[in-house]
Amino acid sequence: MTNTIGKIFSITSFGSSHGKALGAVVDGCPANLKLSEKDIQIELNKRRPGTSALTTSREEEDKIEILSGIFEGKTDGTPITGIVYNNNQKSKDYSNIKNTARPGHGDYCWLEKYGIYDYNGGGRGSGRTTISHVIGGAIAKKLLKTKGIKITSHVVQIGDIKARSIDYANLEENINKNNVKCGDLESAKLMEELILSKKQEGDSVGGIVETIAIGVPVGLGEPVFGKLDGDLAQILMSINAVKGVEIGLGFDSAKSTASELNDEFYYDENGEIKTKTNNSGGILGGMSNGMPIISRITVKPTPSISKIQNTVDLDKKENTKLEISGRHDPCICPRVTTVAESATAIILADHMIRGGFIHPSNLNKDI
Repeated sequence: MTNTIGKIFSITSFGSSHGKALGAVVDGCPANLKLSEKDIQIELNKRRPGTSALTTSREEEDKIEILSGIFEGKTDGTPITGIVYNNNQKSKDYSNIKNTARPGHGDYCWLEKYGIYDYNGGGRGSGRTTISHVIGGAIAKKLLKTKGIKITSHVVQIGDIKARSIDYANLEENINKNNVKCGDLESAKLMEELILSKKQEGDSVGGIVETIAIGVPVGLGEPVFGKLDGDLAQILMSINAVKGVEIGLGFDSAKSTASELNDEFYYDENGEIKTKTNNSGGILGGMSNGMPIISRITVKPTPSISKIQNTVDLDKKENTKLEISGRHDPCICPRVTTVAESATAIILADHMIRGGFIHPSNLNKDI
């Protein structure tokens, strides 16, 4: 089972939805980065459940505790271990379906592969494991901030409702004004109404989350099998419920000609090379080109719904019906925004060190 990602700056995820705790071991972070539990808690609070009617009603404080890697308020170059204890599990909600494969979930695949499966809340396969992403991402974002790199994620589509394009200058302010985390406030209202209507029906809905990274220098990425977009796609696709990843214009590139798609170069007033458009999403030939890195992920509807569904009883070996109880998000896109930011930050931090933009052992040393 693979639970680690990153070449130098790496994240190892541990824990399960209804186990004692979840967390991450972050290795490869240079020494002398100012870091506190508060830095990580700010990010965890963004993905915490029970914050609005659009999320699961499971109430978890998700309080971070750092066990190692910090000395006198700074990283010391050793592995950073962060842990979050579960305090609001209701495993009895799942005991009646322990032998029943839930449609849209990985239950059947886990059992076939490993012969054992923690069915409580999805166990290791639960979206709650993204706490690990956020712990690692919080540290990565703090590290990237020292180099002027900022990452923002927002919801651009829920169901068939698409947000209008919003200037980046207003994006973050608008995101914080609504529970959907959408930059277009008018569309956000419609999205919220759609999510709540599906919740009332005992159903769920999916959407698309966009992530923008600005301030990224030219040259991150290592062709052929260390391409920046390849590594981004891997970690973004590893987020629970993500079924598609695109960079820049993405799948719409298929409808364009090269003359329409190619980003033409020019020198700006500061003598720096820029592109007139950014259809490539800031990545060319697997390497960053200095323009904003833009990715989008397609997030499927939460598979746990209260509607009656057809499935199989793995113990009795017969067809059966399933009605799932418990506490589930009617749409996970709003909470996925923080996870997408974190995942992007982890890959960018790793490549910043690998590419020689950040000293691998001591942040105070010149490259």
